[in-house]
Amino acid sequence: MQGLLGEKIGQGAFSEAYAWAPGQVVKLFKAGVSHLLGQHEVRMIRAVRAAGVPVPAVFGEVTLDGRFGIVLERLDGPTLWHLSRTGAVTFEQAGAIIAALAMSIHKTPPPPPEVLSMREYMESELRHDDGKVPKHIAADILALIDRLPTGDGLCHCDLSPGNVIITAEGPKLVDWTFAMRGPSVLDLGFLHVILSELAPEIADNPERPRATNAAAQSEYARLAGMSLAELTAAMEPYLPIVRTFVVLGNVVPALREQLIRRIETGLRSED
Repeated sequence: MQGLLGEKIGQGAFSEAYAWAPGQVVKLFKAGVSHLLGQHEVRMIRAVRAAGVPVPAVFGEVTLDGRFGIVLERLDGPTLWHLSRTGAVTFEQAGAIIAALAMSIHKTPPPPPEVLSMREYMESELRHDDGKVPKHIAADILALIDRLPTGDGLCHCDLSPGNVIITAEGPKLVDWTFAMRGPSVLDLGFLHVILSELAPEIADNPERPRATNAAAQSEYARLAGMSLAELTAAMEPYLPIVRTFVVLGNVVPALREQLIRRIETGLRSED
């Protein structure tokens, strides 16, 4: 696809974003990341955009030096992470924005079949695991999924402030690599683990992600017409599943052992 790799404008655990053509960026996956992951995200973005979720348009796919890339609409505006870090928005405001986005996602029509279910995604990740998750945990996690209400709604599974871009048209959500079908509390479980367990380990101010998560969970509970205690209790059984996905994705390798211990503790509490 015609374009020219320009300045680097952002990066994540698995990819980097570069200017590409007027009004476009290319999300270029890092060397060694399977093309299947990028192709999965292309399908997800197109599916959720068709369902009315506020996401960038996909213009095409490219391969540069063996790296898979997605050419996307360039969204003009700062990330919610940047605005909260600079104090332009409060933790409460950031949490409210995330909660509203989450609610809009969870209210979309049932996603199409190409969006994998929680179990299908877990099975796929475990098939390609290279020993990051002990075998006894893998078996117990699949059994736990089978015992829990699986839901059939749309989950983004990475509702972090860095994936929310505040544009003139309103907040838009990027990075759909881990999107799957599941109950809304699965999405909130991902949010909890990302902001209260992972982000504090690398943030300049560990209280910022924790406070944002607390505000988002509280506002979501309000929007859903339930108490925060009820929401927390409903989310709790899914946390071992979320942590297993995080370990399989090798998102924060330094926290692997700590996450494994938390997974085992959570599984024991579910027995």
